[in-house]
Amino acid sequence: MQEDVIIIGGGPIGLACGIEATKRGLRYRILEKGCLVNAIYNYPKNMTFFSTSVRLEIGEVPFISHGIKPTRTEALEYYRRVKSHWDLKVNTYEKVLDIIDDGQGQYLVKTTKATYSTYAVVIATGFYDLPNLLGVEGENLPKVKHYFDEPHPYADQKIIIVGGGNSAVDVALETYRRGAEVTMVIRKDSLKKSVKYWVLPDIENRIKEGSIQAYFNSTIKEIKDTSVQIQTPEGIKELDNDFVLAMTGYRPDFQWLTQMGLQLTVEEKVRPLHNESTFESNRPHIYYAGVVCGGLETNKWFIENARFHAEVIMEQIEQNIKNLV
Repeated sequence: MQEDVIIIGGGPIGLACGIEATKRGLRYRILEKGCLVNAIYNYPKNMTFFSTSVRLEIGEVPFISHGIKPTRTEALEYYRRVKSHWDLKVNTYEKVLDIIDDGQGQYLVKTTKATYSTYAVVIATGFYDLPNLLGVEGENLPKVKHYFDEPHPYADQKIIIVGGGNSAVDVALETYRRGAEVTMVIRKDSLKKSVKYWVLPDIENRIKEGSIQAYFNSTIKEIKDTSVQIQTPEGIKELDNDFVLAMTGYRPDFQWLTQMGLQLTVEEKVRPLHNESTFESNRPHIYYAGVVCGGLETNKWFIENARFHAEVIMEQIEQNIKNLV
């Protein structure tokens, strides 16, 4: 199958790339290893976006939500409508296994289902694949979760939440209100400054009144079947525990990128090596789009400020193909 561009990742930015390819008459295919907008699907069921619906729009398709800030469910419906409106060519549940230079100016993109020949490749895979691990004994126990779905399973349970950002705060409040005994373990001396302003007073008041216990400047030392040891400024404390919810963030799949022959920077915060203006990687005509560009700086790029990547990249691909004729 011959394409002008293969887009890897069926999230909002991958869809935006497909829209820009459509506008330019480029032959393309979007390959997604999971379901459509897989990362959003895996967000907590009750999640509300930080951004307003207008800032999540792509392809000139209006995003109407019930509140100022849309929910996960509304976003899933919206991006399904975007795909349908633009009749985007998306293959879901198709994982890319290799990107091979055929020596004749084309790439062969091998997947679990097919092999595609293409002039260019866009990687828009996001960063929600791999959690940042705690690296402590007992982390592999079944009671340790790195992804949060909904609060109901934790009713009346003793839970420890690791982290001080938006995810940790949301999980703490939701599980507390379902009757969980909630303890937060936060390695810094305060919650992150990025915590949503409309949520911050709620969590601060719950901590202040003791409804939610919080250990600042603290880390998990060891996780056991029925307890957890934490290192605090006052020494090691062992707490009875049923579940550990490690809301410690996520990272791009760097191993997969290097297997594709793509280089990473050696800076303190690792990220895929690319031209900051064109988003082209170390391999010619292979580009990055969206949050994956930030690497470990997962708060650098979001849907609203990365939408333009699609236009910049597709303009280059269109011009390069014209120059070949």
